[in-house]
Amino acid sequence: MVYNISYRRPAHVESSASSISHEQMAQSIAESVHSNGSSLSGIPDALSFDRIIAGGTCPPCTTRDFMNYLIYIERAAENLQFFLWYRDYSKRFAALPETERKLSPEWSLAEAEAEAAQANAQTQATGKSKISPETAEVFKGTDFATPSKIIGAGEPANPFSTPPQTSHEKSDASPWGGSNDGASSVQTRGKSIAQKAAGAFEGADLKWQPFTIQPFREEIARIIATYIADGSPRELNLSGRERSAILHALENTTHPSAFGSVIVNVEWSLRFQAHPNFIRWTICNGNRPRVIFARGLGVGGIVGGIIAAIIITLSGAGRGWRVLAAIGFIIGVSTLIAAWKGMCVVLHGMHHRHLRPWELFASEEDGTISEFDMKKESFESFGSSNSYEDEPWVAKYEKRNLIRKVFDREVWIQEPALRQIQDTIFLQAIGGSIIISAVAVGIFVALPKGNYF
Repeated sequence: MVYNISYRRPAHVESSASSISHEQMAQSIAESVHSNGSSLSGIPDALSFDRIIAGGTCPPCTTRDFMNYLIYIERAAENLQFFLWYRDYSKRFAALPETERKLSPEWSLAEAEAEAAQANAQTQATGKSKISPETAEVFKGTDFATPSKIIGAGEPANPFSTPPQTSHEKSDASPWGGSNDGASSVQTRGKSIAQKAAGAFEGADLKWQPFTIQPFREEIARIIATYIADGSPRELNLSGRERSAILHALENTTHPSAFGSVIVNVEWSLRFQAHPNFIRWTICNGNRPRVIFARGLGVGGIVGGIIAAIIITLSGAGRGWRVLAAIGFIIGVSTLIAAWKGMCVVLHGMHHRHLRPWELFASEEDGTISEFDMKKESFESFGSSNSYEDEPWVAKYEKRNLIRKVFDREVWIQEPALRQIQDTIFLQAIGGSIIISAVAVGIFVALPKGNYF
């Protein structure tokens, strides 16, 4: 079974979020959810964004594959990491007792913008703001950045730099007494997170309240330190106004709606930029050296067909023998068309694909790929940056010789929808090669024979 013969793979999407309003993004997301992603050109329902996130697809189109693509290819995995955390957080918040949910009222985007505008006006009117060095860095380039005096090291420190834990979060401190080095390091890390989050609330009349009884307040502090604060390890691509608005919202509530101004941008980028690019990239069944090699074979087949047609035309053989040149044309043109779309026809004949460089060395001893050997921390909501330059596979793959890269290890493609897309592209390549070969052979057949030998 194949798709329509006029099928076209998804076009590469460049970032255009800055030219689209928040309302247009929200409307596009709602339409995509309602249509199950079928509104995107070149992406079947079986490979829609929602189905991938829900775990309804097979390798190489799973959520883990999507995450690896964002880490190693697009280098924007923080969007998916934040999106997955937000979905889980919304479910956990909704499961709280009503008495606890009321402690964190819902926050609207209009309230956030009004708060940000009011604070900005007050700051500009007074020209004074008690801003710590951390806060100045967080609000650098935003509407709240001011040239006012910075709180120096000689001034008293914030006595509430380490907020106490609530009953809703798991304690990072060791339950045992004594001088436990591991517990001490965890406590130090917790303090740094709390201090960084507190610093983001000290400027522009924001009041950081460490003793709040709102649920999940400590988790929100970790989110600010990981995704929101300027220079955070997984910093989201936020404008200064967006960062200010979300900090104003989180000052007042831990309700999931406080992230409304950010989650729409993140989800829009995932649905309408990262997801189409991921499907387009996944259609390619060979690595770059193999695709270049396939293109060379395609050109070689075409050149061989042309040489054969010229030799037969210059000889005394009948015109019918010139049709044999079509074999070289068909093989060469079909291989070239498929390679132009990132596919190797040899790999496709077995429905195989090359292992990605980061998969090759996952479990080299037994020749299998263990998901537990992959980058497990990429699915952790809180962690280090998504940089991979220091991972062992990078140096190993660079040392791999070119011939070995061309004929690298292969694995069967499990996702049926992806195999159908590749089957369709292969039939398109065959159809295009037949048409081009018929025209080329027709030209040679029309020429008179040379009778040179």
